[in-house]
Amino acid sequence: MSKQRLDARFKEILARGDKLFVPYIMAGDGGLDALNERIQFLETCGASAIELGLPFSDPVADGETIQEAGIRALKSGATVQGVFDTLKVSKERNMPIILMTYMNPVYRYGIEAFAKACVDAGVSGLIIPDLPMEEEQMITDILTQHDIALIRLVALTSPTTRQEELKKRTEGFLYAVTVTGTTGERQTFTDRVHQYLAHLKNGANTPVLAGFGVSSEEQVKMLSGHCDGVVVGSRIVKAFHEGDRAIIKAMIEASKQST
Repeated sequence: MSKQRLDARFKEILARGDKLFVPYIMAGDGGLDALNERIQFLETCGASAIELGLPFSDPVADGETIQEAGIRALKSGATVQGVFDTLKVSKERNMPIILMTYMNPVYRYGIEAFAKACVDAGVSGLIIPDLPMEEEQMITDILTQHDIALIRLVALTSPTTRQEELKKRTEGFLYAVTVTGTTGERQTFTDRVHQYLAHLKNGANTPVLAGFGVSSEEQVKMLSGHCDGVVVGSRIVKAFHEGDRAIIKAMIEASKQST
């Protein structure tokens, strides 16, 4: 699935007046044999796209819940190749898949080979939190050749000039980090976050999605009211691990109620 299909799906959802909801799951948590079923479940619930984490031994941007999920995945035998092979089984799915990884696994696989594997697996985009904007040229040309979106993250603490540059460069959507530090559930978000999201949305060429720390239906509604939608990670990972799929359905439904 190309980045154009990702763009088209988001455009269609927003044109209906709905907000975007992108759940994060860790590939291999619960076993790779559960991956495609979980993707199907999230699609049935109304997810807009899925951010799929590749398990990695040094996940510097991940909070405790996602780190633990990565450890479980690695212990179950999940590998990068195994994830690609599993995704290929259902590569004609309608649900866009966005891989969240770090540069180390990409380097080890080979940048060109990694991009080709993404195409073969039906992946639409990549999120690479430890790839600085100043060094992304090493990968952008190859991703463009293979029609894969590079989704940029922008930080709450970034200078305005950097925020504006990331707004111009990003593809697919702009991932607005709403907290300082790693991923994980948060209790509240300040007015500063609301102002930050409004600033990013002003003049943006792509949808702006808020992520990191979103953990309740109320937060989904509140943050979606200031941008185009949300990415929810730790709460979704925890719900799958605990077998509480009702909360996943409720959070996706909450995103529709925020319009």
